[in-house]
Amino acid sequence: MITHPGPRAPSSDPNVTPLIDVLLVLLIIFMVIVPVTPRGLSALLPQPARPGQNAPASVVVVQILPGPAAPVYRINGATVDGTPGLVRELGRIFSVRAETVLFVQGDPALDFATVAQVIDLSHALGIDHVGLLTPALAAR
Repeated sequence: MITHPGPRAPSSDPNVTPLIDVLLVLLIIFMVIVPVTPRGLSALLPQPARPGQNAPASVVVVQILPGPAAPVYRINGATVDGTPGLVRELGRIFSVRAETVLFVQGDPALDFATVAQVIDLSHALGIDHVGLLTPALAAR
């Protein structure tokens, strides 16, 4: 603290102690509010069929393959006609199902934007859960 000569001269030094107290209280509040456990994305993985059993009929897999002009779409191995055919066929399949789970398998040569377009179309059709099949999962 600086002492000034003479009787009670005004001081222009700011008092930062209350400011530091407020900042420490805010720091403690934000540390408590922030969740401690980081949460990742939940992933849906298809379970492989047991030996001697066929794959369950409830699994719907959309394959996206590169085509000459536009991507080729297959639903459980059956080729559909472009994006309108994909929308029509997925709407028909999931209109009678209670379980709305779809798996998308994109070819590695395609851009992810093509896969994201199929995911967006499926969400627009009301399909709640969309899982991605990678080449490692498909090899199982």
